[in-house]
Amino acid sequence: MEQNKIPQATAKRLPLYYRFINNLNQQGKKRVSSKELSEAVKVDSATIRRDFSYFGALGKKGYGYNVEYLLGFFKRTLDQHEITEVALIGVGNLGTAFLHYNFMKNNNIRITIAFDADENKVGTDIGGVPVYHIDELGERLKDTEVAILTIPADEADAIANQLVNHGVNGILNFTPARITVPSHIRVHHIDLAIELQSLVYFLKHYSLQ
Repeated sequence: MEQNKIPQATAKRLPLYYRFINNLNQQGKKRVSSKELSEAVKVDSATIRRDFSYFGALGKKGYGYNVEYLLGFFKRTLDQHEITEVALIGVGNLGTAFLHYNFMKNNNIRITIAFDADENKVGTDIGGVPVYHIDELGERLKDTEVAILTIPADEADAIANQLVNHGVNGILNFTPARITVPSHIRVHHIDLAIELQSLVYFLKHYSLQ
């Protein structure tokens, strides 16, 4: 099945499944049931079976899923054989944390370049990633198609436009701003303050017991 026919909600869960299956494989486990998957990734069994059904018969009734087979399938589906180079824009506290972390558990994703306007950070190397001045964006970005924004909200739109003009097709936006980009550019917004407020609200009004 073509990737664009898979529901977006399913597509967003695939990396979660991949991480768990990869861990099982490293532990030497040969098979896993949808119930075990459900308990590990906190997604109900029916949803997992429905997600997997979009890709054909990945398991057998009464047997479960072959871990090695699933791992190979998800590697191909998520293009784990390809390295995706990511640019980080904004080397403040959050940006610096990203550079030190650098997606160590995701073998195919790497922040390879960073930009900032702070002269004290420009020219430094953080977590093995060189930091350049934001004015060098067009010169240094080259073939990078994905960027992370960790900059002040009032700068987000202008920087996003520069990124788009230099070939970036996907932006992970950690600013509170809802940036405006052409319709062919994919943007995922992550507002930590909103997520925290939402968590507090659910704690107060929706009991899990």
